[in-house]
Amino acid sequence: MLTCIIRYHIDPARKALFERYARNWGEAIPRCGADLIGYFSPHEGSSTLAYGIYNIESLAAYEAYRVRLAADPLGRENYEFAQRERFLMREDRTWLKCASAPHGAR
Repeated sequence: MLTCIIRYHIDPARKALFERYARNWGEAIPRCGADLIGYFSPHEGSSTLAYGIYNIESLAAYEAYRVRLAADPLGRENYEFAQRERFLMREDRTWLKCASAPHGAR
């Protein structure tokens, strides 16, 4: 299992647009095959950093998921929404694998 952490730099004056974007992914991502942990918008501290976090089985599964997401009507709409509204200033993906037991497991 791999975890993808997307770090976004957002326009702080357009945080509400990012939150709409996040809610849309909350529907589309699970439907297309990834295990969404959540999207997180700024609250305290930095007003420009936001995150999206999800799990997926492998990089091969990720490639198939991306194809499904691009074909999904809400996925396409959300990509277009972000391009049109320009609230995302930068987006970086980091891939991690769990190196410990899950929280609460012994």
